[in-house]
Amino acid sequence: MSYRLGVDVGGTFTDLLLVDERNGRSWSAKVPSTPADQSVGVLTGLARVCERAGIHPGDIGHVMHGTTIATNTVLTGTGARCGLVTTRGYKQVLQIARSFVPGGLGGWVIYNKSLPMAPLACTIEAEERIDAKGAVVTPLNEEQVRQELRRLRATNIEALTVSLINAYANDRHERRVRELAAEELPGVPVSLSSEVVPEMQEYERTMTTVANSYVRPRVARYVRNLETKLAQHSKDVKLHILRSDGGLSSARASEEYPVNLLMSGPAGGVTGAVWVAVHAGFPNLLTVDVGGTSTDVALIRDGEPRLRRETTVGDVTVRASSVDIRTVGAGGGSIAHVPELTRALRVGPQSAGADPGPAAYGKGGTEPTVTDANVVLGYLPAAQRLGGEMELDRALAHRAVSKIASALGKDVRDAALGIYDIVNENMVGALRLVSVEQGHDPRDYALIAFGGAGPLHANALARLLGSWPAIIPPGPGVLCALGDATTAVRDESSRTFIRRFSETGAPEIAKVLRELAADAARALEQEHVRRGDIGIRYQVDVRYHGQGLRLTIGVDVSDLEKRGMAAISEPFDAEHKRLFTFALPLEHEVVSLRAVVQGKGIRVKRPVIGKGGADPKAATVGRQSVYMEGRDRSAVVYDRARLKSGNRIQGPAIIIEMDSTTVILPRHHGRVDSFGNVLIYPNGFTARTSGGSAARAQRKGAAAKPRSVATSRRRPARH
Repeated sequence: MSYRLGVDVGGTFTDLLLVDERNGRSWSAKVPSTPADQSVGVLTGLARVCERAGIHPGDIGHVMHGTTIATNTVLTGTGARCGLVTTRGYKQVLQIARSFVPGGLGGWVIYNKSLPMAPLACTIEAEERIDAKGAVVTPLNEEQVRQELRRLRATNIEALTVSLINAYANDRHERRVRELAAEELPGVPVSLSSEVVPEMQEYERTMTTVANSYVRPRVARYVRNLETKLAQHSKDVKLHILRSDGGLSSARASEEYPVNLLMSGPAGGVTGAVWVAVHAGFPNLLTVDVGGTSTDVALIRDGEPRLRRETTVGDVTVRASSVDIRTVGAGGGSIAHVPELTRALRVGPQSAGADPGPAAYGKGGTEPTVTDANVVLGYLPAAQRLGGEMELDRALAHRAVSKIASALGKDVRDAALGIYDIVNENMVGALRLVSVEQGHDPRDYALIAFGGAGPLHANALARLLGSWPAIIPPGPGVLCALGDATTAVRDESSRTFIRRFSETGAPEIAKVLRELAADAARALEQEHVRRGDIGIRYQVDVRYHGQGLRLTIGVDVSDLEKRGMAAISEPFDAEHKRLFTFALPLEHEVVSLRAVVQGKGIRVKRPVIGKGGADPKAATVGRQSVYMEGRDRSAVVYDRARLKSGNRIQGPAIIIEMDSTTVILPRHHGRVDSFGNVLIYPNGFTARTSGGSAARAQRKGAAAKPRSVATSRRRPARH
């Protein structure tokens, strides 16, 4: 059982990557997703990739799975009917929330769209009180709680949340309420705020725990169902689910704390992008993952993706660590339309998804999509087969896009080009959120595009942003699965620790951080991770005293013990200045401490392709008429499997492979490196070997930076 399988389930396709742990060899497969039951697509892909590798499914020892089941549950509002137990006087904690006032004209409105997760009718109050230091002020009235739980039973709840005031400081009452609920509500899963997110701020803690309860039954059913089906192939296979922060959790932990899986799918792509780009020598990256339904983007600096302490899905924001990924409804299945009122072309966020999918799929879809536009433009040539098998129907694509052409009074090719350009601008808007809006100049970063549709748009996106090169990794359509397969088991332990700097010191903070690391490491050891294979990172949430905002700062404990509190204050001031252009002359204050532990990932063999000359003629498979920049052009079509290191591909050109298609625009070229990456540059651009500010000196001949993405400073935030 020396094989590991990475699985990424997307809205349109399910991607799989099988890795031999002995030598790092890998095989990939791509099959249509099955939205009604995602496990069907997973098992279909498992059989196909095993057939290609020539192994039996029973040889697979680990399955690492990135899933959107929790995300889709929140977005579609199909979660469990949740009950909530709060402290007496806090029944409306979710309704009051942070008193967010939407819009400039709604000053009297208090609005929280997350209320259906735990309606007031399913909320009960417990007679109890614990103070902020953990002391019991009012003992728990167990008989009163029993009566309320019996009343709650009549509402037919499917999951229960217990979030009592200050439970992060003392969880005794929450644990007792769970014991009472087990007697009064047998079979109903219970989530405790003191276990899900043991941190201060009662609204965030309650909202996060309610979200955990909301998705818990559906995630648990899916995980158990998948485990059962996998066990039919191998009794000893271990299933791990990718967390939002890019680590892995066990199947059991995924069932109990599914709130950590809300960004599970997109996180795999970022992990895979880091793995590819570091080998290629580009540690600073903008990642673009274009699937069938949406585009996910992120920023990587010095080989590390940016993390954030909050995760937002739709209208729900929870306190859970995640890779800082921004999502926009722009993918291959995004539907183009022309509203009657404005008569202006729009693309997305509605999507044709996997069923029926774009018109070109020939599965009954009739609405014009981005994929149909790419077919009409010639960017998806006749020789291409999606997933290596699906043939595209050009006539159906042309018929669908003709609807847009008629509405706009334009030629069908101009309408298709309009769809292509608009979806690119939508993607650029998301990329600005993780770069310009965070104080990063996109010209200092390379752009790596993956997902089934990412390479179709990579060249155009890099041109809009001035981010060179545009990197197209081998197997871009299954890069998320690569990230899943190479990810290690991760866990974290945190503690609220509110102290001004004058009230604490480096020795006390270092002591608490090491205690948290020991707690988290024990969780990994239960997953059979050896102590010597566990890596530890420490984080401190810091703010200026009296400030509402807090920033997460990475800390080296040895440096903290050596330099004292300056090891925290100096990087905090620098980050505050980078984000908001200023630092305040106020005392610093620690808010919470955190230790993140992670095991070792597996080694995947990085294949080195054969060397060749500059001429890629040997990889030519034909020519294709394409419509670029308002006129017809002839593009050479290349088979990526036959490209050699050193080949220079002059645009316009199209590169086809099993899981994706790459478009190189006129006046640009692609250079193949020794690992098989295609690096796209403008003609005359001096290639750089790594990202970073030094790249500015190498931009001679680069395309001018568009005015629409000019670097700007954020306005100072109000505190």
